[in-house]
Amino acid sequence: MPDLGNRIRRLADSRNAAHMIKCFALASSRIRRYLLIRTIMSAATGLAVWALAAAFGLRLAAEWGIVAFALNYIPFIGPWIATLLPTCYALAQFQSPQSALVVFACLSAAQFVIGSYIEPRVAGNTLGISPSLVLFSVFLWTFLWGIFGAFIGVPITIAVLAFCTQFASTRWIAELLGTEGVANGELERS
Repeated sequence: MPDLGNRIRRLADSRNAAHMIKCFALASSRIRRYLLIRTIMSAATGLAVWALAAAFGLRLAAEWGIVAFALNYIPFIGPWIATLLPTCYALAQFQSPQSALVVFACLSAAQFVIGSYIEPRVAGNTLGISPSLVLFSVFLWTFLWGIFGAFIGVPITIAVLAFCTQFASTRWIAELLGTEGVANGELERS
């Protein structure tokens, strides 16, 4: 990164160089915040899975919580697997399809509430992006690039919006999609 920064600083137009440096700094700061939020929400999911597994008397409840924490980083597929595995284990442990179905329903509800409601709101409010844009970016980039797009969908959107806030010609895009850059004074007037 220092090499790229030096190349940008050597650009003939120092004003554009300053804009680009500021864009990269803003984007990296917001992506770090997003990853922190993602980690906190993964921990909340892991705790919810652990609590539900323990409440149902499922053996290895702590391990199921750790599995849910780790798999929550994989959008869509991870939470599904983190719900399906304890459900299969519950079926084997309790030998009752009804008990396994209850475990599945409760774990699915916890995953859904945290992953589709709480996390987009927290990420959106913290990063200044509308929660619907957070969900939309995951779906869009998953559609375009598959599972790899799901991993990088929100960081790509964060970076694009950070760049949009720094230039007058694209600032309207950032304002339309809900960034708080104007209110927080993150913008440099062009």
